[in-house]
Formats: sequence, C-alpha cells, structure tokens
Amino acid sequence: MIIEHADITVTEGREADFETAFLRGREVVAKSPGFRWARLVRQVESPTSFLLLIGWETLEAHTVGFRESDLFPQWRAIVGEFFAVPPTIVHYESDLTPADEG
Repeated sequence: MIIEHADITVTEGREADFETAFLRGREVVAKSPGFRWARLVRQVESPTSFLLLIGWETLEAHTVGFRESDLFPQWRAIVGEFFAVPPTIVHYESDLTPADEG
C-alpha cells in the first residue's frame, strides 16, 4: 500500500471551515479506484498546519488514477480555497492499515 503524506497549511482563521470542507472533499476522493482510507489531523503547536494521510492501493492509483481524473479538480475546488500555500506531497510504502479501514 502507498500512503500519500500531504502537509497542508491553511489560511489563519479558516481552520474549522477547512475541516468541514475536508469531509466533503473526502467523499470525492473516496470515489477514486484504488482509494483505501483518509485521515486528517491538525497540528497542536501550529493550528493552521494539517497532515493529510491517504492510503492508496498503488502509487499510480493516486498519481494517475486520481490526479488525472475529473475527481481531482472537484476535490481541489472544495478544499483549495483554504490553502495558504500549495501542499507538499510525498509518498510512503507501508503495510500500515488503520483498524477502521473500510
């Protein structure tokens, strides 16, 4: 499994709105073939900083299947307005699976 790791900084004062928008955006991402799970966590020390983790079956499920599909602009339209700067995205390979996947 591939874990997408996205560091997201949102505009100060818009954190709660971003968290709400993420829930809608997650529904879009979840429609993509190869999607397994998604988690969003907020940093304690810097409340405008979020970590988004998304489990994908393969790297290509994210980089081609999702990013090159009509779903990506839908997702970006929901959450993109909250980004203070473009997110930093990296990928990890792991067999880590959250207990509540599915």
